Amino acid sequence: MRIGLLFDTAYLALATNALLTAACSPLVVVLLSTDPGRSWPLLALLAPLAGPALCGAFAVLGAYPIGNDHGVAGTFVRVWRASARRSIALTAAASALLVVLAVDCRAAWGRPIGAVVIPPLVVAMALVVATTMLALVVLAERPSVRVRDAGRVSVYLAVRHWYLTLPSLAVLAVFEALLATRPAIALGLAAAPLLYVVWAGSRFSLNSVLLAEGHS
Repeated sequence: MRIGLLFDTAYLALATNALLTAACSPLVVVLLSTDPGRSWPLLALLAPLAGPALCGAFAVLGAYPIGNDHGVAGTFVRVWRASARRSIALTAAASALLVVLAVDCRAAWGRPIGAVVIPPLVVAMALVVATTMLALVVLAERPSVRVRDAGRVSVYLAVRHWYLTLPSLAVLAVFEALLATRPAIALGLAAAPLLYVVWAGSRFSLNSVLLAEGHS
């Protein structure tokens, strides 16, 4: 039994990683073949592709406790299709906002005003990332929810449940560092376990809202 559970877990993780990588393949190709410090405008342009891919991954990780016999690929593709339009719009808006905030940080760096301006900008960037992750978890379960509604609920809960938001941001920072330095390990092995931590914290934060909607 334990060996079976181990193989199920390994299959779930590896299959999720493979599907996530395939769905983000243009983004992955640019990331692996260029210097991110120079190609960041192209990466920002392609970043919205990660929206439906993350929704698909979150759906798989949420719907597949150990022993679930349904198809991983089927769930991923179904949620990818259902959430594509809204999740792409969400991640495109988040990417644009992050670029603006990052440019503002860069402009203020090394100047006297930087000590006043940069900390709020960094906090705003972290809040954008946290809100986007929460909203993607919402869309993974409720693909028909309006982006505005998902975003409004997510930004509120990201602040209210800061003790869940901070660990998720730390995990995402670890994933980003791995992706920049060891992309094969990040995409091949680490993505699913790290994203599961993000999903679990986000799902717990959103639990009351999703349950209320489910009973309405």
